[in-house]
Amino acid sequence: MHRRANWIGFLSLSRHEIVRCLRIWPQTLLPPLATTVLYYVIFGNVMGARIGNMHGFTYLEFIMPGLVMMNIIDSSYSNVMSSFFMAKFFRSIEELLITPMPNYIILLGFMVGGMFRGLIVGALVALMSLIFIKVTVYNFGLMILMALLTSSFLSLIGFINGVFARKFDDLSIVPMFVLIPLSFFGGVFYSVQLLPPFWQTAIYANPIFYMISGFRYAMLGIADVSLQAVLLMLGGGVAVMYCLCLWMLRRGVGIKT
Repeated sequence: MHRRANWIGFLSLSRHEIVRCLRIWPQTLLPPLATTVLYYVIFGNVMGARIGNMHGFTYLEFIMPGLVMMNIIDSSYSNVMSSFFMAKFFRSIEELLITPMPNYIILLGFMVGGMFRGLIVGALVALMSLIFIKVTVYNFGLMILMALLTSSFLSLIGFINGVFARKFDDLSIVPMFVLIPLSFFGGVFYSVQLLPPFWQTAIYANPIFYMISGFRYAMLGIADVSLQAVLLMLGGGVAVMYCLCLWMLRRGVGIKT
């Protein structure tokens, strides 16, 4: 009986998050596509002609996995962050917490919404890339795994931001000062081999670098770091972030006053 009730609760919350994402699709799905077109036109056609091939691929082919992953990162993070903050703002999260639904079900429900948006946006960006380049996939299974791990990891990070955000201005701090710099410094538009020696070492402290490198390996078969390191970092990161988010939800961090 409890398992059935939990399953119904999980499906209901997940459906609510997915419907919320699709209902405002002009805000959630279109902007990433428009931004990616600009990246292709500016970085690809203008700079790509001067840079030439990278690791045996055209510059547009090289940056495509990074652009897909960058949109998965931003969309997964933004969806959970805004959704949980709005639940706090309108106090609907309190209604969830007083239900018999376990906290891990509530957390998974928000995660599903973030992962759905991240994966949908990533798929749309990849499909749109067909307009500019011939998309190739080196390892389809690994590509799906990398997308799932990355979207789940960033969904959990977005949950943490939603927990600690107290006003709308707080929602833009982490994306502006953390995610965007780390994404640009994560190897979206270049290979780590082009960096000076100091930055070649410093970039290994950037978790987004592992996500982009792993996804690029899945699509093109080239990487700046070993696949084992990528999977260890992402798998361990998801486990740690999930436990941390579950602990905060149980303690009512950022919710109880």
